[in-house]
Amino acid sequence: MERQWSFSVKSTRVLALIISITTISSAIVFFSVSLIRSNSSLYPTTTDSNFQIDLSPTASISETNNHLRISNSLVSPQASQILVSTHFNPPDNNSGSAEIPGFEHKARGGESFVREDQVVIANLTSIKVIELPSNNGDEEEKKKKRIEECDVTKGKWVYDSEYPVYTNASCPLIDEGFACESNGRLDLNYTKLRWEPQDCDAPRFNATKMLEMIRGKRLVFVGDSINRNQWESMLCMLFQAVKDPKKVYETHNRRITKEKGNYSFRFADYKCTVEFYVTHFLVREGRAKIGKKRRETLIIDAMDRTSSRWKGANILVFNTAHWWSHYKTKSGINYYQEGNEIHPKLHVSTAFKKALQTWSSWVDKNVDPKKTRVFFRSAAPSHFSGGEWNSGGHCREANKPLNQTFKLSDSAGKNTIVEEVLKQMKTPVTPLNVSGLSQYRIDAHPSIYGTKPENRRSQAVQDCSHWCLPGVPDTWNHLLYLHLLHKR
Repeated sequence: MERQWSFSVKSTRVLALIISITTISSAIVFFSVSLIRSNSSLYPTTTDSNFQIDLSPTASISETNNHLRISNSLVSPQASQILVSTHFNPPDNNSGSAEIPGFEHKARGGESFVREDQVVIANLTSIKVIELPSNNGDEEEKKKKRIEECDVTKGKWVYDSEYPVYTNASCPLIDEGFACESNGRLDLNYTKLRWEPQDCDAPRFNATKMLEMIRGKRLVFVGDSINRNQWESMLCMLFQAVKDPKKVYETHNRRITKEKGNYSFRFADYKCTVEFYVTHFLVREGRAKIGKKRRETLIIDAMDRTSSRWKGANILVFNTAHWWSHYKTKSGINYYQEGNEIHPKLHVSTAFKKALQTWSSWVDKNVDPKKTRVFFRSAAPSHFSGGEWNSGGHCREANKPLNQTFKLSDSAGKNTIVEEVLKQMKTPVTPLNVSGLSQYRIDAHPSIYGTKPENRRSQAVQDCSHWCLPGVPDTWNHLLYLHLLHKR
């Protein structure tokens, strides 16, 4: 017994010695890291499976409530989450962009932020990450499964050194109106910004994975020129993963221009098509005799003539909003038509709802939700200052995002009407809420760079409605990708 007691004392001393040595070593390592960080300006970001720490001198790290605060962002060491909002309301926050000059530098490691000990459950209205019990010890096994949701509309635009995912030089599929760099725009900071939700990390867009998801399928965009903006963005994002560019082609050998409205690009290696069909209103534009003259009308109880081509698509992405203004609808005077009746005067919001109800009836009748997923993208904001598009409005001077949301004008009202109509449908339709996050990006419109310099007039109308590519529509497609990636 005496020997055993003596042995125990010695073991304790050895253990204490080991602990002391370990403590001293840790202090030395910590001191060394501190010296390194204080004497260097370029260091890679280290990443483990749970969170990322920026070791650059601009990072300000402190511990608060089991989170690490890096610069102005909170990065939780808990499970990452993925979120997709189902509402069109503007975001509650007003962060807009990081306050660090040049915006926030936050590196990422790897493409997916969903760990192996998580599973994803998704439906048409939300995406959830469920934490699975760990095998690391009895206490971990006893942890209850945790379900967390995150709202993608709450976040900010952050600087990302890996952006953009394509350029005007690497994608030949951008038409002149959106190719701002090719048209002479020199400040390209707008291409380096990525939307970052404040409460979750989302996997990056993976073009190869997206192509695999649509292998043998039809991805169809239907809507106005803003939807063509998004469609061209998707073409370019996917084009980067194609090994042989010759195996991506327009099935009718059409070159993309704003004059021609319908396109179908085939990705031969994946036997899929990415298509666009132009329709300003989703319903039919026509002509009717009013008095002694035939005038343009909008037949709000009949679908657009291209609607037969939408049938059979596996993924449908709709939009309409841009043309629903009093100016473009002749102030509703002798313009809206139902059957053979021409309304002498009808308010644009009333006509908009009637048209959406016509569209929703078509979807409920012609779409099989077991074979087709339907999305409806919310209204994208314009950013005209000093007037409207036809009265001297401009956005040329803007080269940074706004720090607070830009007034959505009547787009918010349209989004509310869309939500009301979607709730009444039998067919599930997933809203793509892009209105709020796009409000900040006054810097990302073509402005005067929607045409080549030699074609530009000194008093040309500035484009503060569409978006430069690469740019904001890439984020809209990222949200679409998340929905498809974590499908029901």
